[in-house]
Amino acid sequence: MILYIMRHASAGLRRPNPLLDARRGLVKEGKEQCILMARTLSTLKVQIDFVVSSPLKRSLQTAQLVATELGYEARIEVSPALAPDGKYEDFQALLNRRAASEGLLVVGHNPNLVQFMGRLVTGNGGASLRLRKGAIARIDLDRHPAQLQWLIDPRLARNIYASVGKSSRPKTSRK
Repeated sequence: MILYIMRHASAGLRRPNPLLDARRGLVKEGKEQCILMARTLSTLKVQIDFVVSSPLKRSLQTAQLVATELGYEARIEVSPALAPDGKYEDFQALLNRRAASEGLLVVGHNPNLVQFMGRLVTGNGGASLRLRKGAIARIDLDRHPAQLQWLIDPRLARNIYASVGKSSRPKTSRK
């Protein structure tokens, strides 16, 4: 199975009250990040069988925007394993339930997503990874240990798209 791990897109400033923070939605920049990252996944010809999201509003919105842009029409599963206080054992159980999938997209939060990725790739969580808001990592779970194949964040995707319009050939002067 190919696992795509995505951190929710930008949702503005954290709120001190946990109940209000759980209902914090994406800001305009976050919605733009979702569209950009979905188009990047589409360009990479990513196939998604299932989408699973944290129950928090900003993650669910991220999952919905990306899934819609990719043409995913099934229901998005909500799992507390992807919540900010999610445990690795629950995350592993989620992966086991979806083991027959070819492509699984999960959307959640830091720091637990980075910790989950580290444990998948190294077995002990010793990897030091950075997952910015809106970033997506591809992990091949069919390899043992699992292999991180790429990690793309919105800044990198924006730079790639900006450079595509420019010629890759160096400018030469003909005098």
